[in-house]
Amino acid sequence: MGWEALGQWGEGAVRIEPLAGGVANDVWSVRINGQIAVARLGSRSDADLAWEAALLQYLDREGMTVPVPIPKTDGRLFADGLVVMKYMEGGPPEMESDWRRVADTLRELHRLTRGWPQRPGWRSSSDLLHAETGTRINLAAMPPEAVVRCRAAWARLIGRPTCVVHGNPNSPANVRMTADRVALIDWDEAHVDVPDLDLVLPGNAAGLDEGAHDIAAQASAAWEAAVCWQDDYSVKRLADVERSEQLRRIDDLAANARQRRVQLPASTTAGRTRIASSRSMTPRRLKASMSRRWEIGSAEQAARPSA
Repeated sequence: MGWEALGQWGEGAVRIEPLAGGVANDVWSVRINGQIAVARLGSRSDADLAWEAALLQYLDREGMTVPVPIPKTDGRLFADGLVVMKYMEGGPPEMESDWRRVADTLRELHRLTRGWPQRPGWRSSSDLLHAETGTRINLAAMPPEAVVRCRAAWARLIGRPTCVVHGNPNSPANVRMTADRVALIDWDEAHVDVPDLDLVLPGNAAGLDEGAHDIAAQASAAWEAAVCWQDDYSVKRLADVERSEQLRRIDDLAANARQRRVQLPASTTAGRTRIASSRSMTPRRLKASMSRRWEIGSAEQAARPSA
């Protein structure tokens, strides 16, 4: 039916203008009963949309500021992939203190949704250690080596408690702030997973310790690489997974070498400095970094005690 379904929200329901940020969906500002709202048209199943609607209604009852669904004239909350939600006032986070407020809001989401059932058709990062598909993820479409790297990153999360994660809170476009509240919008990627995946925020605003941040950042990069495969952004995120893995391996080698009083090759320590000084490796640099594996392998041999 498409946008014709908007009429089910009343005779005066009209589209106003498209909104930026929609990737998998068509998102517009609309007018419903004289009020501005946001409408999202996509291809999600009724079960998927029912899960999202129930979650948002629950969070609203618990006091969180969320874009609750606006019912149709018959009381139902969606029709033919179309859902209409309350418009959220405010602007994006700009300062470190703003992002700390976002972190607090995310932790409240995580606290409220412990034990929440998985979104229909979705998989968590731990599920994908064995499964190949889940909604927008299809690991069979990725190169085998990329799948190995993603799964290695997700394996570091095994055994963690799970809850609902927003799925993309580090994008300023998905946050609306005022002086007295923080609203998370665009819940299209929300699902059940490990909460630290939501806490890889600008400036480490969530205050994760170094080890926890490294694990979460690598697993988050792997998730985004798999979800978006195979556009340029997904390749970049896979490069971030590789970068994190190389830093971790070199740090492990250094700790082992110190313990055994063995000196690492200068090329290995220089390589760590090079990798750490870059914010993110480009796909071209990723390919170049892969050629450095023999150096790391040689260092591993050097740090290994002789028989």
